[in-house]
Parts: sequence; structure tokens; C-alpha cells
Amino acid sequence: MKQHLTQLGLAICTTMCGVTGSAWASSGAAPVPEFLSSHDNGIDAIKVQMVDDDVLASQTGKNVGGTMISGFVLNILSQWQLPNGVTALAQGTLAAVENTAGQLTSTVRTQASVSGGGPGSGSAGSGANPNAKVSGGQGIAVNGVSQTTQVAGDHNSGANSALIDFNNNAVTPTGTVNAPSAAASNSTGSIKAGISFGSNGISVALQTPAGLASQTIAPGNGQIAQLLQIAGNNQQVANALQLHLQTQQMSAAMIRQLGVLQALQNRR
Repeated sequence: MKQHLTQLGLAICTTMCGVTGSAWASSGAAPVPEFLSSHDNGIDAIKVQMVDDDVLASQTGKNVGGTMISGFVLNILSQWQLPNGVTALAQGTLAAVENTAGQLTSTVRTQASVSGGGPGSGSAGSGANPNAKVSGGQGIAVNGVSQTTQVAGDHNSGANSALIDFNNNAVTPTGTVNAPSAAASNSTGSIKAGISFGSNGISVALQTPAGLASQTIAPGNGQIAQLLQIAGNNQQVANALQLHLQTQQMSAAMIRQLGVLQALQNRR
């Protein structure tokens, strides 16, 4: 499993680029869910991170195991908040790092839950609209990253976020260690949350009476897809995917060697 997960992470590193997209229904749209509040929530916002020259040097064509990249942490999360207080959540983390022997080791964490909606919350309802239809998003296939949001209703918020950065202090969410999958549902089975890591990719799905939220990573096809389908009112939904690349610090000797190399090249 560790070998499969490491290969999966390598493919994700070579496929993914940073992009964010958001959509709101009606002028009274609810705010982006709290766990995404640290990101820009404006339409067509693109995240940009400044990277030092010592990080960018020799990066072309490099990945885990290369000269500079020493590992990565991939966090993926989907969350759906219904107006009656019920929250469906699925999240997972895939991490690959170098040990002291210079070998790559990988771990995976997963968590899924359906919570809230206690006594007295039923009057709010799920917000689902049986007359609203959203379809077709599952049929979209592109090479690279695709983000699709389909909304039929009022006062909804939906956000797809995918980003890549250089961060040696990436936070790893809680979850069961080395559990490749997790699933949860409410007592009636009308709300489901699930996540699965495998050698063929990653799959995340939330199903509610008001729609579907899913994320799919298929490195074999070079595809990362985020999909939101909201058929209801007062829904708050978000997909988030973060790839943190970890880099090795350049030693003083390496900096001197590069300086000498550049000086020789300039003499030519």
C-alpha cells in the first residue's frame, strides 16, 4: 500500500496546478464555510505564493526524490452544511517524506462523519427542492484540473478550491492513520459521506437530499475533478484540495558551488 500511495502522490505532483473557483446563487448568498475562510472567496480568484530563488533553482522537471523536493502533504476535504444543522464531512491526507536513510515513506489518514441535526432542528428542513434539477457535471472530463458548480436554488454558497504551494510546516488534519477509506451516514441513509484512497486514485463523495459534492483524482488519466451539484436552498458546500511540497534547504557548500558555476558560465 505504501508503494502505491507514493506513486499516486508522484502523479498528483506532476498533474496539479493552483486554481480556485467559487459560485454563489442569488444576491443573498451565504458566506464560504469557515474551513475555507482563509482563502480568497472572490469569483475568479487565483492564489499566488511568492517563492524564493533558492527554492525555484533546479526545480524544472523535479518531483519527490529529486534534488530539491523532499516530500509532500496532500490534504483533501469536502463539507456540506444543511440549514437544519446537519453537517456531512469527508477528509483525508496523503503524506510522503524522506526518512533518515533517504528512503520515501508514505502514510494516509481518513475521516468521515455526519453530525448535528438534534431535537428541534427538524423544522428547518434539509432545504432540498424536489423540483430543482442539476445534472451533467459527472460527464465532464478534461486533462488537468476541472471545477464544476451546478446550482438550482436560492441563498446557496458553493466553493471549489485547489492549490499547490511550498510549505515545510503543512498541518495534517486528524483522522485514522493508515486507513485507506472511511464512510459515514445518518440513521435513515439520506446523508452519506465517504472517502477512499487506492492505487488508482482518490475518491471523495458527499450525498445529501439537496445534492452531491465530489472530488476525484485519477493520476492514470491525468485528471483532478471537483464537482458541486446543489438542488435546494440555504446550503453551504465546499471542496478543498491542498498540495504542500516540502523542500530541502540548500547548504552553504551548495550555494558556493552554484556561485562558482555561475561565474564560470559568465566567463564563457
